[in-house]
Amino acid sequence: MNIKLAKDFSRTPGARYPFEGKFSAQDFREKLLLPSLQEAIRDKLTLEVDIDGTAGIGTSFLEESFGGLIRVNKINYNDIINTITFISNDDPEYEYEIKSYLKDAYEKENK
Repeated sequence: MNIKLAKDFSRTPGARYPFEGKFSAQDFREKLLLPSLQEAIRDKLTLEVDIDGTAGIGTSFLEESFGGLIRVNKINYNDIINTITFISNDDPEYEYEIKSYLKDAYEKENK
């Protein structure tokens, strides 16, 4: 399974929430990322998330998209990290950022 952010969602990912404008992180998470992740977890598949090809991605978009899986949707941290792989050749830092947001959300939820 794979998601290509630039192709399947938008070349110009927006802000955190829909009320802040088009192509929000919340919309990406709820409409594309979460259903794909749930299917991959259920079917024991790898979900490849390709974040290359965008015009740039804000930190609030990344945090809400991925950290929100834990904070809002209550997806198990280990299920996420054992299911999702990333393609981030344009800016390898994005992958490290995403993983730090996942870890932060996990730690806050498990205090």
